[in-house]
Amino acid sequence: MAKTVFILNGPNLNALGKREPGIYGGDTLAGIEASCHKKASALGMHVEFRQSNHEGDLVDWIHEAGESAVGIIINPGAYGHTSIALHDAVRSVSPLPVIEVHISNIHAREAFRHVSMIAPAAKGMICGLGTIGYVLALDAVAASQPD
Repeated sequence: MAKTVFILNGPNLNALGKREPGIYGGDTLAGIEASCHKKASALGMHVEFRQSNHEGDLVDWIHEAGESAVGIIINPGAYGHTSIALHDAVRSVSPLPVIEVHISNIHAREAFRHVSMIAPAAKGMICGLGTIGYVLALDAVAASQPD
């Protein structure tokens, strides 16, 4: 049975490909999902790929992943800078590896984006590498699995 990784996407990521392509590039969320399924298959994993503009959905999905997944990749969008609820949800599923992903380099943008509420609770963060960050995060989850 394939190991499941939840890939969770927060607010406005459904608009990728149209929203600020100079910052986020031209890839769509559907394109990222396809790349993730391909990579996961090569790693012997299965992806549960989801997006919501609602914080509570993301919290519920983190809890669900804590019961059934081997890891979580989360692009929390703007909630990454504001959500104590997401921070607490990530902490609640420890020691499950959680990798935070941001398409843009949050440290090279506005000052309010420099702080992540998720990072202190996550295993790691990938930011600023574009959409390949999702694929790299799958490698990180796979590497954290016991043999």
